[in-house]
Amino acid sequence: MTVDLLSRRLLFVTGKGGVGKTTVAAALGLLAAERGRRTLVCEVDAKGNLADFLEVGRLTFAPRAVQDGLLAMAMDTEQSLKEYLSLQLRIPLVARIGPLARTLDFVANAAPGVKEILTVGKLCWEVRERHYDLVVVDAPASGHIVGQLAAPQGINELVKVGMVRDQTRWMLDLLEDPATTGAVIVAAPEEMPVNETIELAGRIEQETTVDLAAIVVNRVLPELFGRAEEEVFERLRVAPAVDRLGLAVGGAVTPVLDAAELAVTLRRTRAGHLGRLREALDPALPLLYVPELFTRSHGVRATRQVAEALGEELGY
Repeated sequence: MTVDLLSRRLLFVTGKGGVGKTTVAAALGLLAAERGRRTLVCEVDAKGNLADFLEVGRLTFAPRAVQDGLLAMAMDTEQSLKEYLSLQLRIPLVARIGPLARTLDFVANAAPGVKEILTVGKLCWEVRERHYDLVVVDAPASGHIVGQLAAPQGINELVKVGMVRDQTRWMLDLLEDPATTGAVIVAAPEEMPVNETIELAGRIEQETTVDLAAIVVNRVLPELFGRAEEEVFERLRVAPAVDRLGLAVGGAVTPVLDAAELAVTLRRTRAGHLGRLREALDPALPLLYVPELFTRSHGVRATRQVAEALGEELGY
C-alpha cells in the first residue's frame, strides 16, 4: 500500500549533487507547513545553503521559525552529542560535559558510523518526542546517504546488550516503519542523474531498512512545440521566408529558430532518460515531476513554485 508522502513523520531527501535536492527538501517542508503540519526542515551538510532557499540568515543547531508552521535548523554533531549527554546521562551543566564531549567527539571522528548515529539519532529523537508533525531532512548526497541510513542497523548488530543497543533499537523501530519514515531521491532527466538514481534506489532497498517513498524528477521540460510548429520552423529557415521574417521583426531570426530547435532536442533527449528511469523502477513507486522554472532557483518564490508543483503531483 502506498503511504501518502506528507503523512509520514520523517523524510530523508537525497540525490546527486546539483539536481535540486535542497530545493525539494525546502519545498516539501513549506508544502507540509502550508497544509497545517508543524514541520522542521534540517540541513545535514555543513556547507549546505538551505537558508538561501528560505531567504533567512545562517541556520544553527537551535531550530527557528522561518515561515508559519515551519522551523529550520542545521545539524551540528558536536551539539547533538552534548544534547544527548545532557538528556541521557542527566548531566545538568554544559561546562561539566565539556571534557567527556571532547573525548566522545574524538571517538565520533575516528569510528565509522558514530557521527551518522549522532545525526540520525537527533532526527529520530525529534520524531519520537513528537516535537513536530514532520521532519524533512536535507540529507547527504547519494554517495553518503546509504551509510547514514544504515548506521543504526550496523551498530545494533555489533552491540548486543546495554544502553547503546537500546538506543539504536528505538531508532530502528522508527526508521523501519514505512508509515513513519521514507527516503526521497531527487533526480534530473539527464543521463548521469538517472544512472545514479537507479543505482541508489537499489542500494536503499538492499542495504537499508528505510522505505523508498518517492522519486522527484526536477527540471522537467514542458512540451513547448508540437510537430506542426517544427514544420513551420523548418520552412522559415530557407529563403525567401527567413529574409522576409528578418525584415518584419527588424533583426536576425536564425538564433531564435536555433533556440527553438534546441528546446525540441532537449525535450526529446530528456524524455528518453525519463523513460529509462520509469522502466528501471518499481511501477508502484511514486514518480513526481517538477517542471523547469526558467527562473532563478534560489529564494522563497522559487521554493514556493516547486512546492505548488509537488502539491499538484501529490493530488492536493
